[in-house]
This record gives sequence, structure tokens and C-alpha cells, in this order.
Amino acid sequence: MAMVGLFWIVEGDVYVGAKPFGRAPGVRLTPEGVVALGDGQDGLYLWEDVNALTVEGVPVRSLKRQAGAVLGTVMSLTLSVDMGGEAPPLMTVSVGSPDGDHELAAYVAAANGYSPTEVDLSRALLARLTEGAATMATTLAAMSEWGRAWEGGTPRAAEREALLRGWVG
Repeated sequence: MAMVGLFWIVEGDVYVGAKPFGRAPGVRLTPEGVVALGDGQDGLYLWEDVNALTVEGVPVRSLKRQAGAVLGTVMSLTLSVDMGGEAPPLMTVSVGSPDGDHELAAYVAAANGYSPTEVDLSRALLARLTEGAATMATTLAAMSEWGRAWEGGTPRAAEREALLRGWVG
């Protein structure tokens, strides 16, 4: 499993945000369409009906955010306060279709937020997936193939950006 931009790739499965567990909310991208997972948002939006795919509420990594994470860790250790019990923040994945926009929730996978470059490239990749069946199939297949072949954790930032650029085309 690995995080590449806003995507969590586990073997051949591609998720926007963190892979959900149990009934937690999540969004999976499959060759058939966008799958809404979790309580209150089960459903499948077929690619032929998806005309837009965007994401909002993405925490962007900044010096202030990193300092806050470090401060929280120090406070937790110093004061013996467990500050890690909260659920990660949610982001909103909007699926545009002829019958309107459908807002789906997905947990953020990056504890300190995502880099601005990875956010921009991920948004471009989501837009690319709506450009037509051939583009979606080729792009999603490349992401899934990489996930099946990848051994190890999340790649370093430069490699993640290179992967996203390649998938965006």
C-alpha cells in the first residue's frame, strides 16, 4: 500500500483519500466507476455518467501545519495527554453527473497535509479521469498496475510527483 498524492493505492485498488475500514466513509475508483463506501453513501457512479470529479477540503502542508503537528506531539509526550484519538479530517469528493453533483466523504491520508504540488497534480488527474472512457481506462489501469507491482511503503515526494505527472500525461 502506498500514498501517491491524494490517492491511496493498495495492490490494484485505488482510493481517493485513505482506504476506509469497516463502515468509515471512503471513495474507490474502479474501471466501472466511482464507488461510494461507508455509512450513508453507498453507491456506484458509472464513468459514462461522470462528467466532473473534484475534491475540496484538502489540507495543504504548510510550515504552520507541520509546526502544529510537532507541538501536538511534544505536548502529548510532555503532559501525558493523548491528542491522537481524534479521527483524521474529512475531504469532500464531488462527483458531477447529469442529475447533479454528489458529495462523498473520504478521510485524509496525510497526517500533516499534502504538498501543494501533489494536490494540484492529483486534481488534474481526477479531471483527466473524466475525459472519456479510453483515457480513464488507461490512466486507472496504469495506477492499478503500479500498485500491484510496488513493494514497500509510500514513495518519497519526488517519486510521488513523477508518478502523478506520468499518470496525468
